[in-house]
Amino acid sequence: MAETSPNQRRPFSMLRNFMDGEASGGLVLMGAAVLALIVANSALAPSYFGALGAYLGPLSLLHWINDGLMAVFFLLVGLEIKREVLDGQLSTWSRRALPGIAALGGMAVPALIYLAFNGSDPTAVRGWAIPAATDIAFALGVLSLLGSRVPISLKVFLTALAIIDDLGAVAIIAVFYTGNISMLDLGLAAAVIAGLVAMNRAGVMKLWAYLLLGAVLWVLVLRSGVHATVAGVLLAFTIPLRPAPGAPDNLAHSPLHQLEHALHRWVAFLVIPIFGFANAGVSFAGVTLATLGNNLTLGVAMGLFFGKLVGVFGFAAITIRSGLAELPMGASWLQLLGISLLCGIGFTMSLFIGLLAFANDPHLQDNVKIGILMGSILAGLAGFLLLRLVPRRVPAPKTAEA
Repeated sequence: MAETSPNQRRPFSMLRNFMDGEASGGLVLMGAAVLALIVANSALAPSYFGALGAYLGPLSLLHWINDGLMAVFFLLVGLEIKREVLDGQLSTWSRRALPGIAALGGMAVPALIYLAFNGSDPTAVRGWAIPAATDIAFALGVLSLLGSRVPISLKVFLTALAIIDDLGAVAIIAVFYTGNISMLDLGLAAAVIAGLVAMNRAGVMKLWAYLLLGAVLWVLVLRSGVHATVAGVLLAFTIPLRPAPGAPDNLAHSPLHQLEHALHRWVAFLVIPIFGFANAGVSFAGVTLATLGNNLTLGVAMGLFFGKLVGVFGFAAITIRSGLAELPMGASWLQLLGISLLCGIGFTMSLFIGLLAFANDPHLQDNVKIGILMGSILAGLAGFLLLRLVPRRVPAPKTAEA
């Protein structure tokens, strides 16, 4: 029997499993968002908003969801980033080129469009990063409705782009949306991170040890003034991506893969839907054409719809035309355009950044939510219709040899 190569041993199927699960989770997230809008505009609205504002210990229920539960989401994001960079679709520079450059354009152009609407407003300018993020769960949820009409290479491209996009969003949150810093707590958090790195270097493979220190890290980061969810990403980067001693020589048996597999369904079907339900609820009472047409709402909506389209597709086209990368296998330019439109679905991360940008102004938060809904719905519908109508690319028939 032929010996299995290291490349074959790599858990490439994890990427497909990940995409399948995220697509299903995206559909659940859509349902949670719709339910939140219904509840927020019904007789249940006072109970809905009252429950979110109720305090459980030191934090309100909404803060426990956004600072605590979402740290688990960011932990999974960090695990995916590390796996893809070290052993996946982002493991080489040639693989990183197309989604990396496209992600850069997809963050820069939406921010510029937002600033074109709001650059003169010193309060609204804080939301410049809101349209810069892509919601991978929602986007893959829409893709799942198209079935085999979209080649797997474009699904891989979208996943890789969204992972790089998430990394950029985490960096933006850490740098631009950090409050007053407690140097003592920040120093203690750095010491915990050093301890986690030392455990990794020493070959510690017990996940419970990392998770225990991770809980301490979350508390310290929360108290330090840096947003607590950043702790999830930092913890993820210290989880070993190598098999435990005595386990089969396969990275699928590494602590990182085990934790990622354990978290995936919980995040896709519980954490993100709860976040969506808690944050998507916006009352449309009093919403007028003036509300829909104000600069904040339009900046977010147009940044997501036009900014992502121009940024992702434009930068991807430049990268391909310059010879730095190739068009994804089996895909057409129109299909790449459709994927670029889907990148304008910015629900989860855009909501998250909007809440941080305008933490003390519920009115501005509502305008942001309306803009996110407008931009995401337009981008999702346009992307779906384009990908649905564009004919699948059929490989050219091979000529028979003489």
